Amino acid sequence: MKLSLRGEYALRALVALGEAAPGDIVPIHLVSEQQQIPKRFLEQILNDLRSGGFVESKRGIAGGYRLSRTAKDLPLLDIIQHVEGILSPSESIRQPRLRPGAREAQQAINGIMNELTKAMEKTLDRFTLDDLCERTRQARQADAPDYAI
Repeated sequence: MKLSLRGEYALRALVALGEAAPGDIVPIHLVSEQQQIPKRFLEQILNDLRSGGFVESKRGIAGGYRLSRTAKDLPLLDIIQHVEGILSPSESIRQPRLRPGAREAQQAINGIMNELTKAMEKTLDRFTLDDLCERTRQARQADAPDYAI
């Protein structure tokens, strides 16, 4: 499975909102600057996430976005499926007029690819946005310079 740029930006935007204090409205320009996402593209992504029920928006001068639920209540599988569509590790090759031997091999390949898809979904369903935020914090701490003398 390869995550598209749109999928990556959606997850990064949600991490920015997930790291904000619960209920805080985060202006879109702050998310754009922090996560280095072009503002126009971010607007489209956040509108899509809003229509999917992952974020809420507030208009006006004090406007912006916030998570619609806690980060612990947002499974990564749901987010990725909403943004990317149905997961597939690879496009299955379907050739209707395969000869015997080739047909069975193709069925075996498709069976394994289906198992791989189910394993990916099961793994993604174990993780939430909160897990992603925690890993982001850990990575930030690991990258922090050590000024001890």
